[in-house]
Order: sequence, then structure tokens, then C-alpha cells
Amino acid sequence: MKKGVQLAKRLSPSLSTILNLNASTHSLLSSSPWWSASQHRCVKVNAIHLRPGNVIEKSGRVYQIVESEHKQRGRGGALMQVELRDVDNGNKVSLRFGPEEPVERVFVEEKSFTCLYTEKNTAFLIEPETFDQLQVPLDLFGKSAAYLKEEMKVTLQLYDGRPLTASVPKRVTCTIKETQTPMKGVSATPRYKKALLDNGVTVQVPPYLDTGEEIIISTEDDSYLGRAN
Repeated sequence: MKKGVQLAKRLSPSLSTILNLNASTHSLLSSSPWWSASQHRCVKVNAIHLRPGNVIEKSGRVYQIVESEHKQRGRGGALMQVELRDVDNGNKVSLRFGPEEPVERVFVEEKSFTCLYTEKNTAFLIEPETFDQLQVPLDLFGKSAAYLKEEMKVTLQLYDGRPLTASVPKRVTCTIKETQTPMKGVSATPRYKKALLDNGVTVQVPPYLDTGEEIIISTEDDSYLGRAN
């Protein structure tokens, strides 16, 4: 936590400057027609194109899609089984749509933040332009929360200023903390072996890699992409 506070001080200007920036930003956002339009503008899409993370409006309620599955009902035709989370109260509901049924998809805002630090189940972020600080649950990052580290650039999806989801870069550099020592002179070596990374995640890596090496990992599926330069 102390490191995060120090980082915030390095990234932040004086308090008076922050207040002036925040006041100016608030004034611009309040008067900007683009801002209000971006948060409420909708477009009709066919239900078959809905994906997890999308935000839709249905019967006057705004929902975020948690899971979307295309199902075949035999002679009854196909349907989309969609699990939704109510943006206002967090309640989850399940709805069915025809694949070609029109659905109102709501546009959300994407903003970049810098991770200051994580503590327990919370990530502490800072907006690099306004220096506003924000606390969000690690759950917003899903399984990718394990890759969060200080000074990492992250992206938030927001609806009416409320964070809905968060994501880390698709490629990150990690250090191998523990793995089996490469075996020389053995003809039948395994294609991959397990390696424990410095963030606690276990991945599969080539057998020639050793403890202490820096490697690039895909945060989408925890796969090995190569050695870091």
C-alpha cells in the first residue's frame, strides 16, 4: 500500500492543480452533448451477435451480458440463452431471444487507468489525465486480476460513470518463480512443463526455460508466447 501511495504522489500534481482539473473536467463533461449521448445512445443488433460484456436495454432496464449461448432446439429452431446482470441492482436474470430478434445494445464508455496497487479484493486506480483516483473490485477483472501490478495500464468500461468491467493488457511480462531444471542429454523431453510465475499463476512453458527467466504470457488464456526481450 505504501508503494501505491508513493506512486500516486509521483503521478499527481499539486492538490490545487488537481482540484482545478477536476472542476474543469466536470464542467466540460456536463456541457458536452457527446458525453450524454455516448451514455444513452443505443443501436439495434440481432441477438446472435450479443457477447459477454455487452450492455443492452430491455423493458426499461439496463443489463450487462454475463454469458451468451447459441442453442439448437431440434425442430423448434435455434435460440440464444443469455445470462444478464442488472446494472442498477446487480440481480441476475436469464432471458431467451431468437437469433435474429432485434435487441437494443447500449454504448458504453471505455477509459484508460493506471493501477496504483491492489489490496485484499480491491484495485486502486488513477486516471492519468485528471489524476482522479478510483477503487474497483478485483472481480471486475475476472481471472485476469492475477496479472495486475503497479503502473500497469488497464481499461474500464463505464456506464453513466459506473464501472462495469475491467481488463488488463492482452500480453504481459512475468518471471518464472519455480519450474523443473532443464535436463541436458535427455532425448525424450516433454513438449511443455509446468512453471509457477511470480504472480502465483501456473502455466505451461517449453522445457528449456529455467527459474528466473522473464517470459511473455497471454492474459486471455494463460498461454506462453515467448521470452521477453
